[in-house]
Amino acid sequence: MNNSEFQTRLAARWRDANSMLCVGIDPEVNRIPVHLRSLNDAFFQFGKAIVDATAAHVCAFKPQAAHFAAEGCEDQLAQLIAYIRVNHPKIVVILDAKRGDVGSTAKFYAREAFERYQADAVTVNPYLGYDSLEPYFDYSDKGIVVLCRTSNPGSDWLQKSELAKSPLYLEVAKQIAEWDQGGQCMLVTGATYPEELAQVRALVGDMPLLVPGVGAQGGSIEEVVAAGLDSRGCGLAISSSRGIIYAGEGEDFAERAGAQAALVKQEINQAMGKG
Repeated sequence: MNNSEFQTRLAARWRDANSMLCVGIDPEVNRIPVHLRSLNDAFFQFGKAIVDATAAHVCAFKPQAAHFAAEGCEDQLAQLIAYIRVNHPKIVVILDAKRGDVGSTAKFYAREAFERYQADAVTVNPYLGYDSLEPYFDYSDKGIVVLCRTSNPGSDWLQKSELAKSPLYLEVAKQIAEWDQGGQCMLVTGATYPEELAQVRALVGDMPLLVPGVGAQGGSIEEVVAAGLDSRGCGLAISSSRGIIYAGEGEDFAERAGAQAALVKQEINQAMGKG
């Protein structure tokens, strides 16, 4: 199986930045520093400052679509992604949208992510089956980040339900591995379930994993690294959002976010035995 442009770029960034940290950009009006709130493009300015301050320490950025859309700031989301592509072109952008539908709606969701926003990858829900993923596979240079074993405790009722002899999340992992003929896919596997993350890794080989749940949700970086590294000693995008972007809420918020990103990157590398 060949790797897509998305996976190739992600692997290059792991190597060049010596980092498996992904920073989520989840702006909230009441948490944006006061000096930015009166600006017409407050979400863009906040995101831009976070991006510039943390870029040296990350393999990916993950802007959360709903945080922008709920405030009518979709254009600022597009502007932010465009800014990243121009100013930090080696860093991949994962649009966190968790789309899941079929037919023309799925096609428009794919078009939104990859043409309107120009994201490198988008998070999707596989519940509706291959029909819901097919429009994304049509963009052969893009990434498809599929929900598999999510970090929230409430996911157990469905994701741990057993089909045949294995829980649903493992069935998802096996099926996505079969469908992913072009090396486009990545699986969401929460840091809060390291043993299950290890099971997913064993099933999918070197497919990259997006791992939320460290920081505010309490997942252990050491356990994630022990469970999730691929055969090349990488393969993870360990995501932290609130713990980094809200490390400071004053005028020095970006500087403090950068310092926190550097610290988390160091923690990841220490867990890998890199110092």
